[in-house]
Amino acid sequence: MGELKVGDVVGRKSYGLDVYFKVMDIVVDNEKKMARLNGLDMRLCATAPIEDLEKIESAKVADYWRMAMVKNHEAMRRVFTRRKQERERQLMRSVEAHKSSVEVESFDIPGRVLHVDGDGEYLDLCMTTYRQLSIPADGFNIPEREQAEKILDLLQEHRPDLLVLTGHDGYKKDTKDFSDIGNYYNSLNFVNAVKAARRYEKSRDDLVIFAGACQSHYEALLKAGANFASSPQRVLIHAFDPVFVVEKVAYTSIYDPIPLKDVITGTITGFDGIGGMETRGKHRLGVPRSPY
Repeated sequence: MGELKVGDVVGRKSYGLDVYFKVMDIVVDNEKKMARLNGLDMRLCATAPIEDLEKIESAKVADYWRMAMVKNHEAMRRVFTRRKQERERQLMRSVEAHKSSVEVESFDIPGRVLHVDGDGEYLDLCMTTYRQLSIPADGFNIPEREQAEKILDLLQEHRPDLLVLTGHDGYKKDTKDFSDIGNYYNSLNFVNAVKAARRYEKSRDDLVIFAGACQSHYEALLKAGANFASSPQRVLIHAFDPVFVVEKVAYTSIYDPIPLKDVITGTITGFDGIGGMETRGKHRLGVPRSPY
């Protein structure tokens, strides 16, 4: 299928083409031609020898994206079903429980998100999903290694309720010590960014942070100050998982702590890929809605 080049979509033969990647760079390491790879819909980065890669034809790439979008749309369907049920409970709590209460129109003030992503294409997909989910969000494409130095200015400018720090990650090939953060591509960058954000706002209730990507050092991210992080079992996480984590926080009432199972089961990856700690919601319900 011709010589591989930057931008091609490939799979690794040694892994049975299980994950599709985009070729980000081709380098020579010890006289061996290697490709630097980013997952097509998984937040994974990797390196692989050129001879282990197989170019994926465009029809198969299109099918792969269709399957990814089906998972995303199913997760969104669950979100809207849950919101309808929660809104009814909140409305009954906010107005007197009599027959006319159902006629009172309400309005939403969800938590505001600042999303910093090392992958511009993933950021665009996430920003589209925020809009579809009616979550106010500001997004910035910043390489993982630069996030720590730039996050303070962004926090001071946008003053979000929720912060997402993500991009690509992965543990290096032949890693046996998963506790050593030096064995990961970007986990230390995410840890440094979380620490910088916590210097701006110490409280995990006032600023809710999601941090990490595929196979990230989960324990280090939580210790640094994240409320939610990846990846407890060092598995791959989906590009949209951070969105579904913060959506649950953004649309849960400020009165309510969020059951962890509700946050994590709302993601595409689930408990193997996402974890965290008890956190309060950021949503405020307003009544009545003005006719003007």
